[in-house]
Amino acid sequence: MKSGTVSKSDAFSTEDPVMVCGVVESTSSSDWTLVWEDNFNWNGGIDPTKWEFDVGGHGWGNNEKQFYTNNRQENTRCELFPGSSNGRLIIEARREQMKNCEFMSARLKSKVKWTYGRLQIRAKLPDGRGLWSALWMLPEKATHSSVYWPDNGEIDLMEQVGYDPLRIHSTVHTQAYNHMKGTQKGLSIIVSDAVSNFKIYTLNWNPNKIEMYAGDDANPFANHIFTWNKEGDWTQWPFDKPFFIIMNLAVGGNWGSAHGIDNNIFPRRMEIDWVRFYQQS
Repeated sequence: MKSGTVSKSDAFSTEDPVMVCGVVESTSSSDWTLVWEDNFNWNGGIDPTKWEFDVGGHGWGNNEKQFYTNNRQENTRCELFPGSSNGRLIIEARREQMKNCEFMSARLKSKVKWTYGRLQIRAKLPDGRGLWSALWMLPEKATHSSVYWPDNGEIDLMEQVGYDPLRIHSTVHTQAYNHMKGTQKGLSIIVSDAVSNFKIYTLNWNPNKIEMYAGDDANPFANHIFTWNKEGDWTQWPFDKPFFIIMNLAVGGNWGSAHGIDNNIFPRRMEIDWVRFYQQS
């Protein structure tokens, strides 16, 4: 989750035959096997066998304003939908003081890691000036060089800032292509109901290609966002080793507070209905 914006000029072109004008013609699920999931179908805390927390308020490399708490239910909890046995994860940003930070929120990361697969997250996003929500992946450790980031890669399935809440960004960062150099690779699309309905965000990651989509229950692959094809050496493609999932809601930051922070919006929440990871059979 790094600051900066991207445009069509940043994208790597592709001649993938399933892509027509940025829309997927068909994406088969028959050869994918579900290997891990969390459905959050209870009231209370998160499952500690599946998730852990990043904790602190040091800005996270982006001048973020929140303190990420450690399993504090005001900021992270599971809630059943009213009158239902189906639940969802709530990640809630609140305007509360903690260790010189004016806001408190949460950042979860999966304990399990994978190399290649399909990640799908069904989520409803917040709006509000100053928010910065993200569903993304980072590598388990530094292997390509001793510099963890950006040398070892970052995959941003979904980033959204609250002052432009319907625009969904998908991006990759590497040593050669990253926001510190202004060379990150990605694209964005408008999802008109991203803050009013649950949408499914999909990452397809294989040895030669990364693809990202936004859709719904009827067609999770309805809207292609971005494709990054393997090219060059590890400085351009470090995506050949285990990565873990991160889900967080930041306040402020170089990107999130580009238009300031509206202190009157809080509390604000991102809701995650489920998280699923598949691998090819």
